[in-house]
Amino acid sequence: MKMESVGVYRFCGCTAKNKMKCDSRWEMTASETAPTSAYSSPARSLGDTGITPLSPSHIVNDADPNVSEQQTFLVVVAIDFGTTSSGYAYSFTKEPECIHVMRRWEGGDPGVSNQKTPTTILLTPERKFHSFGYAARDFYHDLDPNEAKQWLYLEKFKMKLHTTGDLTMDTDLTAANGKKVKALEIFAYALQYFKEQALKELSDQAGSEFENSDVRWVITVPAIWKQPAKQFMRQAAYQAGLASPENSEQLIIALEPEAASIYCRKLRLHQMTDLSSKAAVNGYSSSDTVGAGFAQAKEHIRRNRQSRTFLVENVIGEIWSELEEGDKYVVVDSGGGTVDLTVHQIRLPEGHLKELYKATGGPYGSLGVDYEFEKLLCKIFGEDFIEQFKIKRPAAWVDLMIAFESRKRAAAPDRTNPLNITLPFSFIDYYKKFRGHSVEHALRKSNVDFVKWSSQGMLRMSPDAMNALFKPTIDSIIEHLRDLFQKPEVSTVKFLFLVGGFAEAPLLQQAVQAAFGDKCRVIIPQDVGLTILKGAVLFGLDPAVIKVRRSPLTYGVGVLNRYVEGKHPPEKLLVKDGTRWCTDVFDKFISADQSVALGELVKRSYTPAKPSQLVIVINIYSSELDDVSFITDPGVKKCGTLRLDLTGASSTNVPARREIQTLMQFGDTEIKATAVDIATSKSVKVGIDFLNY
Repeated sequence: MKMESVGVYRFCGCTAKNKMKCDSRWEMTASETAPTSAYSSPARSLGDTGITPLSPSHIVNDADPNVSEQQTFLVVVAIDFGTTSSGYAYSFTKEPECIHVMRRWEGGDPGVSNQKTPTTILLTPERKFHSFGYAARDFYHDLDPNEAKQWLYLEKFKMKLHTTGDLTMDTDLTAANGKKVKALEIFAYALQYFKEQALKELSDQAGSEFENSDVRWVITVPAIWKQPAKQFMRQAAYQAGLASPENSEQLIIALEPEAASIYCRKLRLHQMTDLSSKAAVNGYSSSDTVGAGFAQAKEHIRRNRQSRTFLVENVIGEIWSELEEGDKYVVVDSGGGTVDLTVHQIRLPEGHLKELYKATGGPYGSLGVDYEFEKLLCKIFGEDFIEQFKIKRPAAWVDLMIAFESRKRAAAPDRTNPLNITLPFSFIDYYKKFRGHSVEHALRKSNVDFVKWSSQGMLRMSPDAMNALFKPTIDSIIEHLRDLFQKPEVSTVKFLFLVGGFAEAPLLQQAVQAAFGDKCRVIIPQDVGLTILKGAVLFGLDPAVIKVRRSPLTYGVGVLNRYVEGKHPPEKLLVKDGTRWCTDVFDKFISADQSVALGELVKRSYTPAKPSQLVIVINIYSSELDDVSFITDPGVKKCGTLRLDLTGASSTNVPARREIQTLMQFGDTEIKATAVDIATSKSVKVGIDFLNY
């Protein structure tokens, strides 16, 4: 049998319970390399081995025993790996009501009050890890300009995992000096840094050495990330030593808006700002909530910075007590890189959550405001100069964006006085050398009348000019929310929780309140930039709190069906031993946006093409569409490989039809699979790989 050493047959008898119409009879898939436009037929290489029917597939409703496994960790540490800033928090499993946020970082920026650190990393010219966060940025800033060109400085690199369509373990990132470095290496360095910081803090607090094996780690990712990006983060965590493939349960991947939703369940009245309140809530009236009210809340947070411990009561918060069985709410997680939207429904009496509509969103984070500022600079000084300046003076470019970040945070709907942005001396100097005239001359000639030159060496922007930089990004968020509110599942939403770092922006708060305040109550948690971090800790303590999720994609494999004249295309016909088969049929495991309960398993039975075969490889396909007929349809992508490893299983007394029973779990934040060799009753290793194919 000429194949790439692997192949399986399957008999499919889907029950009505999984709500999928399927007349699949047999399956054989091979590990062929398929072009993206049209996949080669798995069945074309079919050999002489007979096809043997096996048990029908079905959905098992019993909970996966791993979902509710006994807690063996002393502490849960959550890492909020953000696009612009990152941090960690932890809680001891014996004191789940106390969430401790990490120690105060060295350094800081004017106008930035949260306890996280910039997601910036610095490597030496020899490509060894040097520093992370403020330390990396400050060291890079102090380097001589010529020396800085040799160092590898990276910031805001998380977005690469979202924007790269063909993400692999070899995907590169570009440092500020233009040099390439492996993304996996950078993410692993960052996670290893957080691991060392957290273990040191835990050891200092405990008074004795804290072992990594005592820790359950949680890493947050956007809900709209595809499976390859989630797997990439897990691989980086393995490389950083947080967990291992053999002990994968030590690491949980948490979806950012889910984490925020879990924390919002615990909110008390004094821990939130209600933008929709007509009466005074939290001491603020509706007239001043967006402006002065939020400023007061932030000042209150600053005054209490010395306390890094947050008490989370076991009871449901007051805001939650207003929710009844079946009530719906939206979580808008607006961060640096992406905006994530999820819709949840409350399930009483336990207060468990059900996802009503698959996570949506897009690259509408606060980085969009930075891009608009860069476009403005290009308009004034020329795109050619800005590109050269970023390459020749990378540290000065970082300084300029830090100065802009500070003023960006001062933007507000009712602001009347201008905002001054300091230009680094090297910007002014390099521009004169590059163009032969001054920065002031460029501003006069640019026809950008809302940006002036200040004699103190600053760009002076009018409030309208600054607000205009926010408009494209905020408009995208509002438009996406409007689309979401049109969905039947999202009608009669009671609350909208606005969370994430970008939620601190008064301009975004006002826009969301103006657009949706008449449809639902708009709530902003206090200390909004830490909402996801604290929720991720709660998720690590109780991963089963989200009971029902929606599948973001349709998943399936290629199968052979009995060929039906007039129904199946002639080019799909394959005749084998007198039997007419239709090849390339897309047999669904699960449909896009289908509800899947936590612990609900899809069960399949396979047999190797040859009994002596030790490794079986099944290609998995996905599509954003629900209505998929063939793996060659437009938009269908090979998204991974399911490997059944029979190595080590005894070959004695193995029947000719060796049955491998496979259970795939879709209801968690990651797709998991286990398999049992029926002949020997031994489990076999199964891993779904979305990166290496």
